[in-house]
Amino acid sequence: MTRIAVLGNGRVGGSLATALTRAGHEVTVADRAPGAAAHAARTARIVINATPGAGSLDRLAALRGELRDKILVDVSNATVDGPDGLPADLLYPGSSLAEQLQEALPDTRVVKTLNTMLFPVMTAPAILTQAPDAYLSGDDPQAKETVRELLVSLGWRSEWITDLGGIRSARATEAAILFVPHVIRASGFTPFAISIAR
Repeated sequence: MTRIAVLGNGRVGGSLATALTRAGHEVTVADRAPGAAAHAARTARIVINATPGAGSLDRLAALRGELRDKILVDVSNATVDGPDGLPADLLYPGSSLAEQLQEALPDTRVVKTLNTMLFPVMTAPAILTQAPDAYLSGDDPQAKETVRELLVSLGWRSEWITDLGGIRSARATEAAILFVPHVIRASGFTPFAISIAR
């Protein structure tokens, strides 16, 4: 059992919190109440950023003290949305939200993952007809191994999880979000993951 704080209680955060609790972890969800995020982060071993990516950097940088020596699992994508509310461009072109977070939080071990799929797949990868991929980006190998174990507890098979290397590799997976609106317009809001065929 791991003590986990989920920052963000929308569809992504709520789904992750429910699935992680079901997997036997001790989960706290931080709502928008003053001080809730700080308290949740302070008492957790792993903190999951499921806040809207456009505001994540400011929100988490304010928690620098509470996030010291923690693993921060970043599942968000920082985008500029188009008129239809779907991602139209990247907020940090030439970089990534994960890199920005790692720079702002040097005493926190940031790991990027689960950001290349629609949210139902995050907690139920077996719902897809083909094996999906989840990617890990981060500078700390031990933190990535811990996150890999967390994904396995959510139903991800180890061979579906690919370590892409350092935190800089997150800019590649974050850029993949630009596929999403086109796939949704073409096929509807059907669960999918951006995976590598082998």
